[in-house]
Amino acid sequence: ARTASGKPRKRPTDWEGNEQAIVMRWLLGESKRHTPAGELHSATYHVPNGGVRSWKTASAMKAQGAKAGVSDLVIRQARGGWHGLYLEFKATPPRDADLADSQLKWLEGSEYEGYCAVLARGYEEAKAVLREYASWPRTEVKGKPRELMAGTDWRK
Repeated sequence: ARTASGKPRKRPTDWEGNEQAIVMRWLLGESKRHTPAGELHSATYHVPNGGVRSWKTASAMKAQGAKAGVSDLVIRQARGGWHGLYLEFKATPPRDADLADSQLKWLEGSEYEGYCAVLARGYEEAKAVLREYASWPRTEVKGKPRELMAGTDWRK
């Protein structure tokens, strides 16, 4: 696209994505320093739901199970009585965006299902959330969990 003067339009900056990458680099550094927050690095992943895509790619992703509102970062480590952590990340104000209805519903549903669900505005707030979550004791599972009979056994 071009401006009225004919010059190419400047691509918008992905403030949220850039700051989220800072959080992940920080977590990697914390893991190398063997801090409690660093223990979360290998258990943290990003759900690539956002971004601009062609209708064909978006349609394929929906068919494969992509859902609107899924939080940006998932921490697959049970702590503090929770099953894990869903972290919805927004850029630091004033570059942050409003929480979409689908994101609010995902956070509410996650908490209902036993996951800690948090909104963090900016990388400093996200780091504080991750430090606090990492300070909690690991969630203990009492008794032996049930085993599914369906599926292929990958434990061989």
